[in-house]
Amino acid sequence: MQDEDDNSAHPPRNSRIFATKSVDVPDCESTKEHAPKLCGYLNKLVGKGPLKGFKTRWFVYDPRKCYLYYFKTPQDALPLGYIEIADACFTYDVEAEEGQFEIRTAGKEFLLKAPNKQVMQYWLQQLQQKRWEFSNTRGCGNRDSWCSPSMLYPHTGLVAKDADAVLLDQPNESMESVRSDFTVVTDANGLVGLQTARNSATLNFSLKQWSTELRNSMSHLRPSRGGENRRSIFYTASNEEWEMIDPPTKDTPEHKPPTESPRRENPSHFHRHSLGSAFTFDFRNPSRIRRPFHMGSGKSSRSAETSPVEFNGSKALELQLRLQNQQEELRRMHEEQTRLQEELSSQKELVRLLQQTLRSSQCERWPSGSSVPGEVDAAAVLAERDGQIQALCGHMERLALEKESLQQELKGLKVKVGEINDQLGMLMETIQAKDEVIMKLSQESQEGNAELPECSSPTARERLELDNLRDSLHGYKSQNNFLNKEILELTVLRRNAEAREKALEAKYTALEAKLCQVESKYLVLLQEVKTPVCSSSEQGPAHEVISRLLEDALEVESSDQQEQTVFKPHAVSEYDVYGFKTVPEEDDEEEKLVAKVRALDLKSLSLTDQEVSVGVKWENYLSGTMNRELIRSPELKSLMRSGVPHVHRSKVWSWCVNFHVKKIRESQPADYYENLLCMARDKPNPASKQIELDLLRTLPNNKHYASPSAEGIQKLRNVLLAFSWRNPDIGYCQGLNRLAAIALLYLEQEEAFWCLIAIVEVFMPRDYYTKTLLGSQVDQRVFKDLMNEKLPRLHAHFEQYKVDFSLITFNWFLVVFVDSVVSDILFKIWDSFLYEGPKIIFRFALALFKCKEEEFLKLQDAMAIFKYLRYFTRTILDARKLMNMAFVDMNPFPLRQIQNRRTFHLEKVRLELTELEAIRQTFLRERETTQDGRTLISDDDEDN
Repeated sequence: MQDEDDNSAHPPRNSRIFATKSVDVPDCESTKEHAPKLCGYLNKLVGKGPLKGFKTRWFVYDPRKCYLYYFKTPQDALPLGYIEIADACFTYDVEAEEGQFEIRTAGKEFLLKAPNKQVMQYWLQQLQQKRWEFSNTRGCGNRDSWCSPSMLYPHTGLVAKDADAVLLDQPNESMESVRSDFTVVTDANGLVGLQTARNSATLNFSLKQWSTELRNSMSHLRPSRGGENRRSIFYTASNEEWEMIDPPTKDTPEHKPPTESPRRENPSHFHRHSLGSAFTFDFRNPSRIRRPFHMGSGKSSRSAETSPVEFNGSKALELQLRLQNQQEELRRMHEEQTRLQEELSSQKELVRLLQQTLRSSQCERWPSGSSVPGEVDAAAVLAERDGQIQALCGHMERLALEKESLQQELKGLKVKVGEINDQLGMLMETIQAKDEVIMKLSQESQEGNAELPECSSPTARERLELDNLRDSLHGYKSQNNFLNKEILELTVLRRNAEAREKALEAKYTALEAKLCQVESKYLVLLQEVKTPVCSSSEQGPAHEVISRLLEDALEVESSDQQEQTVFKPHAVSEYDVYGFKTVPEEDDEEEKLVAKVRALDLKSLSLTDQEVSVGVKWENYLSGTMNRELIRSPELKSLMRSGVPHVHRSKVWSWCVNFHVKKIRESQPADYYENLLCMARDKPNPASKQIELDLLRTLPNNKHYASPSAEGIQKLRNVLLAFSWRNPDIGYCQGLNRLAAIALLYLEQEEAFWCLIAIVEVFMPRDYYTKTLLGSQVDQRVFKDLMNEKLPRLHAHFEQYKVDFSLITFNWFLVVFVDSVVSDILFKIWDSFLYEGPKIIFRFALALFKCKEEEFLKLQDAMAIFKYLRYFTRTILDARKLMNMAFVDMNPFPLRQIQNRRTFHLEKVRLELTELEAIRQTFLRERETTQDGRTLISDDDEDN
């Protein structure tokens, strides 16, 4: 994949992050949240032809799909591409450039480069570890017969705990031991991690490589000058490394004297052809490898292909200083010539003006035909003027001669500069040839010394060579360990893939057999329905077949059966992904069959192409938020209205809650929630007794709240107690427990606490959950107005039969449809509700009635209508159809209209409450006045 050029890099800052050894799979889930995010800068080979080279990219690992995304900068929203790590293999060459390694995937090869060897090993080991963890958890998920094994669980909340119970085979301890033996602890030197994106400090490898790449690109784009480019490196006594790129050759234009031109040349013209512009110096770290970093693939210089030359650069520096002095002198002389030419032109203009003045004065003083008495004085004045003119003309001639001499001197200096350039080029070639001869002689000397018997004490050169061999040996050992570990892991991954393939084949066979059985039983059932009904005494084998069909239909997949076999073909599990029981434990077989049919319908709806398309859209959107937080936008609003996938709901809900309570949360200390819990433990709360009574009645059909020992009960208790101390005006209201319980399914305790605050204090009007439930009563009247406006036929039908539907809808608004709709629809409603607010409740309440409007209109009895009102929402299973009605059919739906109607009805309800309070006070006063006349006589008094 080719990406665009970038002109800047964002290098990391220095901090230390140590690599960890391989972690067992059971520990992966517990350490996932605390592990640092794998991200950082790497150089990636991009481009084609002469522009091919390394470019700095920001790499981020995504554990959800085991992808390594790369961006142009850490601030970019959309990635340039990604690398699939799950099925990739890694390798590197010891003799290649330092830090360079390769990732190979199906049909693609990615060549990357780290700043040094340690960072390269860190990246390779981390990528190996991530690939190993993903391969071992690839089978995690709620695996019933209809869903493929994949990661289906969020990272937080109670539903995330279900992932621990469905792991595949535990990793082999001996395998983990071998992997740990091959693992080498490395140091990233602060070049990997999130902190690297927040630092603008320069980095040697990135800037050096960027500048080299830029120079190489320009050299390839530059037209050829007919000569071969030279590239030499000078090492001075100050341990600084100077690199000279493309020095001028003999046939370059700047060595030739400029041709004569009638126009005046610009000083910048000489400067452009001066020798100094042909030299480019690159300051490098002396501790680095001294080989030039050649990026392009075009014409290469001779010195770039050979080893750099080391020598004392005093002579070259002297020549360089002389050249600079010559350039400075040329520039100064050119400025002097320009100044003299300007002075000469001004003098000529002055002479011309004097001559005109002289002629005019003569014409005025001596008109034609007249004689002037002061003729002698006039002649003297004219003679003086003629002398001045002659002097000026002489001065002009001298300036012209001086100009010619300066031009000749300038030509001579240019020729001299060209000769010096030629001498410098020949001197550099001579030095390079001498160095090659020296290196050749040194090699021959080393070979000759190797044949001689070993001396008693090794020389410095031998010690250096021995150290180099040791370093090479260490590098090959590290490479050997890495490749052994890579081969071992790839072998295990291949075996796991084969095992998964065999399991899928067995699963397919079992499903095919189950399908044949279902078809056979279906045909038997049709045959039984076709035959006439027999008396009880004449019931034959068909009755037994139908009984067995009912028993098989009522059978669900329990947790024990899941442990026994992975691919047993049961389409309905005991609990859904949210923890709600799918089939009730009642004895009524009809209720069980209805629940089973409902669960099958929901499962089939969740596997439609539209649901898959929504999941793909969310994946694409979230891949663009790797480097940033979510932001409110029309695109995100549309995605929220289509429903958040189960695996992403924790992240999205957490962002929504933090967005709405950001100002409230920033005004409180960081340990605000813990302080409230401590207060609840130390001091008795009036609401604690009612909270304890309602805990087990919150969601009894959810396994996370079904028993006192369930994990969700303690978390729910903490959230409700903390909120009662946070908002003493409300304390606790029945309904808050269900709101908190739903939030805890996807959020941790503290996030669920802030979610409850967002609902009660941000979304809902004031007095919504107080003792009077004033806000809830107002919303019911607003909803009646909307029913009359949006669904006039149904509203008139209810009015005709005196059906007060607010007795049912009141609970919808109070707990946001909890226990009123099926779980799949409930959480899709909550997705939009947490993003847009309470307007969503009105939309979906109207949509529920709209969905079953025709069924209501068919009922012609008040009792039948009210009975249907109590359970009709449970018969609505198609979430897509319901959401289309809520967000399309109900439009327009302005929030201002709801707010205005709330204000109107609020005043009316307050007046009614005031009248009721006045009636109550009157009644109490009357009761107190008549209290004296009401005396009770005891049995003893009656006897007396």
